[in-house]
Amino acid sequence: MSIRRKQSEFAYAVSLLILHAYQLGYEITFGDAWSNPCPICKFFIHKKDSKHKDRLAIDLNLFKDGNYLSKTDDHSFLGLYWESIHPKNRWGGRFDDGNHYERR
Repeated sequence: MSIRRKQSEFAYAVSLLILHAYQLGYEITFGDAWSNPCPICKFFIHKKDSKHKDRLAIDLNLFKDGNYLSKTDDHSFLGLYWESIHPKNRWGGRFDDGNHYERR
């Protein structure tokens, strides 16, 4: 499967995740959705093998009643839903990065 096709499927799955959160009364804003090395210093904001670089990962900021929910546990219901959408979806809460959602 082409990288573009993987990115399209990932974007669709993210839309399902966001709709699920809103249906449960939460709000979402985007965190990091793409990471590229700094052109001058050549460092990555994320790990060098990060799926952000391939546009197959996104960090989502979660809110309930106007309050920012920053703990990994706050995302657990979304993480489990995310993993149920597709077998290649992986939630960052499995490695202490609770607001991270990626496609392997």
